[in-house]
Amino acid sequence: MKKKVLITGLSFLLILSMAACSGEIQLDFPTAEAPTTDNEQAPSSGDAATGPLDLGSLSTLQDAYITIYDRVLPSVVSISVSKTVTSSGLQFPETPFGFDQPQEEQPFEYQENTAGSGFIWDSAGHIVTNNHVVESAEVIRVVFADGRSELAELVGADSDSDLAVLKVNLPANELTPIAVSDSTKVKVGQIAVAIGNPFQLASSMTTGIVSGVGRSLPIASTDGSGQYYSIPDVIQTDAAINPGNSGGVLVDIDGSLIGVTTAIESPVRANSGVGYVIPSVIVSKIVPILIKEGEFQQPWIGISGRDMIPEIAKLMDLTLKQGGALVIDVTAGSPADKAGLLGSSIEVTIDGINILVGGDVITSADGIPVNDFEDLVAFLARYTVVGQTISLTILRDGEVVNVDLTLAARPSTQPSADEPTKPEEISKGAWLGIFGQDVTSAIAEAMDISTTTTGVLIEKITAGSPADDAGLRGSFKPTKIDGVEVLIGGDVITAVDDEEISSMQELFSIINRADPGTELVFSILRDGESLTIAITLGEKPE
Repeated sequence: MKKKVLITGLSFLLILSMAACSGEIQLDFPTAEAPTTDNEQAPSSGDAATGPLDLGSLSTLQDAYITIYDRVLPSVVSISVSKTVTSSGLQFPETPFGFDQPQEEQPFEYQENTAGSGFIWDSAGHIVTNNHVVESAEVIRVVFADGRSELAELVGADSDSDLAVLKVNLPANELTPIAVSDSTKVKVGQIAVAIGNPFQLASSMTTGIVSGVGRSLPIASTDGSGQYYSIPDVIQTDAAINPGNSGGVLVDIDGSLIGVTTAIESPVRANSGVGYVIPSVIVSKIVPILIKEGEFQQPWIGISGRDMIPEIAKLMDLTLKQGGALVIDVTAGSPADKAGLLGSSIEVTIDGINILVGGDVITSADGIPVNDFEDLVAFLARYTVVGQTISLTILRDGEVVNVDLTLAARPSTQPSADEPTKPEEISKGAWLGIFGQDVTSAIAEAMDISTTTTGVLIEKITAGSPADDAGLRGSFKPTKIDGVEVLIGGDVITAVDDEEISSMQELFSIINRADPGTELVFSILRDGESLTIAITLGEKPE
C-alpha cells in the first residue's frame, strides 16, 4: 500500500462535509460515594476502591496542560483564505422542455474558501503559516484567539520549505509573539502539544509525544517542473493533527515553539498518529529572510548521492563502519563542480541493484559530522544560506581532503531527465570492463581538451574488472550535449599498443582480437595529461 502524505490545510466549498470518528475515550474518576440499595453491598473497608485516592500527580499534569494552553493560545490564530478557481464541468443548457439537450463541457469559475492556522511571530504584526494554506490567495483574514478579525497581506513565501509570512496592522501591545525553542535539542519521547484550528474548530489543543526526529517530508515544486524536494530535519509527533491544523504550533512543556504543524500521513484524511512538523531551527532561519526580502533562496551544492553502507565501504577499501555521504553525480557548473568534487564511476551490483561507487565521501561540513546523506541535507537546511562558503571534509581514494565550497541558489527548475544514450560494453571475447562512447568535438570542448581529440571516453567501469584493477577512471560529471545528458570527465583512450583509436568500434575490434590474459598498453588522456597504462585483459563473466 502506498503511503499518503496529506498537507493539513482545510478546504471547504458551499457545504462542508466531513467524516469523523465518533468513538470517545472517557476517563471516569470516583466522585462522592453513592448510596447503596438493599440489594447492593457496600465495599468492605479493606477494598482499595474506598481507600484514599492520590490525584496529586494527575492534578499536577492537568494543571500543566492548562498552563501551557493559556500561555500559548494568545499567539495562535486561525486563517481563512478566499480565491477564485477556474474549473471545467458539465453545463446543461436550459430549454423550454427542460435540461434535455446534449451536455456541453465549459470552463467555469467559483469561489473557493480554505482554512488553516498560524501564529504571531513578532510585535510588528508578522504571522507565520504554511505556504500551502495561503498559496494563490486573493483575500486573507486572520482571526485571533480573542475573536478579533483582521485582513492580512502576504509578505513572503517559500514553497520549498512550505512557509509563508503574513502581516496585520495592529499595535504591538495587542500582539503576543510565540516563544521559540531550539528544535535541535528535541528528543524522542518528550511531551509535545499542538494548538491550531482543525476542521475550523478554533483554538483546539491536542497532546502527545515526539515520535521521531530527522524525518524527510517530500514537497512538490510549484514551478511546473514536476520536481519534488524534501524538507529535512522534520519532527514526527503522535499529537493529533488534522485538516485545518496546517500552520499551527507544536510546543514543548514550556509553551515554546519547536515546530510548525504541516502534514499528516493518513489513508483517511484524518489523524492516524503520524504528524509532520517543520522544525523551529528552519523556521527561525527562513522567516526573517522572508520578512526582509519576500523570498528565500534554498542553498545548493549540486550533487546527488547516497548513504555509505558497509557493502559500499568494503568495495571502496574503507573500514566497514565508515559513514558519510557518497557523491554519485556532480552537476556541471554547480558549486560542487567548481570546488572539484568527484562523482562515482565504478558500477557494482549490491542486493541485485546496479549502483555507482568510487566517488568522494563527505564526512563533515564545517566540523559537523556527516554520517549519511540526510545529515548533509539537514546541515544545509539548518545552518546555511546562499553565498556562504562552507568547508567539507571528504575521503578521496582513502585520503582525507578538505574542500571549500561556496553555496549557490538552487535552480528554480531542474534539468530535464532525458535518458542518456546507454554506452555499449566494448568487448565480447577478452574483457576490459568499461562502457564508453566516441569522443566528439562537443565532448572534447566540454572537457576542456583539444577539439581535434579522438578516442573513447570511459563512462563507467565495472567493479573487479581489468580496467578497475588497472586504475582506469570513469566519468562523473553530468552535462548536456546536443540536448542529451551525458557523463564526462573520465579517462579518454586514444591508442592501444600504439594503434590510434578514433571510435568505440575500433577499440572493440582490437580487444575482440585478443585472448584473455593478453597484456595491452593503453594510451590515455587524464585531466589533460597523457599517460600509458598496461592492462591484462580478463575473460568476460557470464
